[in-house]
Amino acid sequence: MYVVIMGCGRVGSSLAGSLSRLGHDVAVIDREPGAFRRLDADFAGTTVVGMGFDRDVLTRAGIERADAFAAVSSGDNSNIIAARVARETFGVDKVVARIYDAKRAAVYERLGIPTVATVPWSTDRFLHTLTQDGELAKWRDPSGTVAVTELPLHEDWAGRPVTELEAATGSRVAFLIRFGTGVLPTAKTVVQADDQVYVAAVSGTVAEAVALAGHPPPDRER
Repeated sequence: MYVVIMGCGRVGSSLAGSLSRLGHDVAVIDREPGAFRRLDADFAGTTVVGMGFDRDVLTRAGIERADAFAAVSSGDNSNIIAARVARETFGVDKVVARIYDAKRAAVYERLGIPTVATVPWSTDRFLHTLTQDGELAKWRDPSGTVAVTELPLHEDWAGRPVTELEAATGSRVAFLIRFGTGVLPTAKTVVQADDQVYVAAVSGTVAEAVALAGHPPPDRER
C-alpha cells in the first residue's frame, strides 16, 4: 500500500514507522520540519512540509496514488478537512481521522469517515483500520496499555520455538490452544501446525505483531 499520513506527532510517527516496517510506502506531512525528528532513524518514506489539507501539499505527498490516508494532527478541524479532501477530491478509499471531540467524531462516523479518539491504542486502531477490517484485540487491561490477541501464523512457523515468534513479533506468547486444549508455553515449547496462538503485546504494537506473524520466520523470507 501507499499511505499518506498528516501529522508527525507521537501517533503519526508511530504509525509511519509501523507501516514502513511492514513494507508499505509511506509519506508523512507536517507543517513543522522539526516534527520529522520523531521518525525512526531508518524510516525510508517521504516527508513533506506543509498543511495537510492543502491540495498542493497533498499532491506533493502523492495523494493521487494513495491507497490510504490518515489525518492525525492535533486539530480536529484540520483532520476532518484533510480527510474529506482525501476522500471527496482525490477519491482515496481508506481514510481515517483522529478526533478529540467525541460528539463530532460520531457525526463523521455517520458520514463514512472512521475516527479514532485519543486513547493509548490509537496506533493499533489506525493501522488496523487502514490495512484490514475487524477488531484486533480480544482483551485489554483497564488502562489500555496491554492487549491480548490471536496471531494467525504463516505455515512456516510450525516447528519453531515460541521464543523465536516472540522475538520476531515483539510480543509475549500468553497461551495457545492445541487440539482444543489450552497450553501455557515454556521456553521449550514449539509451535505445531493448527495451533491457535494468543499473545500479549503493548498497545501500539498489536497490529504490527499480527502482520509480522503472517509472514514466514525471518530466516525463511525471500
